[in-house]
Amino acid sequence: MTKNIMIVGVGGQGSLLASKLLGYLLLSEGYDVKVSEVHGMSQRGGSVVTYVRFGEKVYSPIIDQGEADAIVSFEQLEAARYLRYLKPNGRVVTNTQQIDPMPVITGAAVYPENLIEKMREKGIQVDAMDCLTLAEQAGSAKAVNLVLMGRLSGYFDIPEEKWMDAIEHCVPAKFVDINKKAFKLGRG
Repeated sequence: MTKNIMIVGVGGQGSLLASKLLGYLLLSEGYDVKVSEVHGMSQRGGSVVTYVRFGEKVYSPIIDQGEADAIVSFEQLEAARYLRYLKPNGRVVTNTQQIDPMPVITGAAVYPENLIEKMREKGIQVDAMDCLTLAEQAGSAKAVNLVLMGRLSGYFDIPEEKWMDAIEHCVPAKFVDINKKAFKLGRG
């Protein structure tokens, strides 16, 4: 049975590394894995999404509406933006951080309030945490992606050592320690 994970965020937050890490880990566990390219304005602070699909045999990297087992989000509004892709019993793992999109910055729109509560009121399973603070505790605000991967890892039956191996393989050597610390803080 194929499982589908969407990683959504804002350009420059590290979603590419998160999807690469997850893809590498799942391949090492013997799954057939398809990881999509990054879609969106990855260099401009715009909305970015990548798909990670895995199972016995995966034919396409694309996740359609209503198919995502999990949405991993670097930012609340991005989680809300992609809810239509979530399966009825799917889960949202999100950073509580708010990053204003351009319409909010220019004053053309207002950032929606209480997004996490609104998602929960709709019956959506939401695992929300302040990943930015934990990333800063690990030594770098840029490690939000690894805090999120740590949190996501709790929903997999894969030993922590395997995740650590994947971090060593996917992260540049000079950042491995910070990223491992961020992962462990997210895992809890």
